[in-house]
Amino acid sequence: MRVAPRASRSAVLGVHDGALKVALTAPPVDGAANAALIAFLAKALGVAKRDVTLEQGETSRTKRFRVVGATLPRLRALADGPLRQGG
Repeated sequence: MRVAPRASRSAVLGVHDGALKVALTAPPVDGAANAALIAFLAKALGVAKRDVTLEQGETSRTKRFRVVGATLPRLRALADGPLRQGG
């Protein structure tokens, strides 16, 4: 997953270079963007925030997550985008 913090709105931008690209309104300060991304993914995938775990990339724009309980149709819908969230 590739993350673009400090965007005008949080949204899935699609798949670019083999990675899901997500724009977030949160700044990359003190874990705010990571927390916002976890909340965004949980809502989009219909799972609890505790079921979304950052596995790799805590301080990088490129991240890897583990998601428990997400269905294949929801994962496909997320990858197909666009999905937006006000913010």
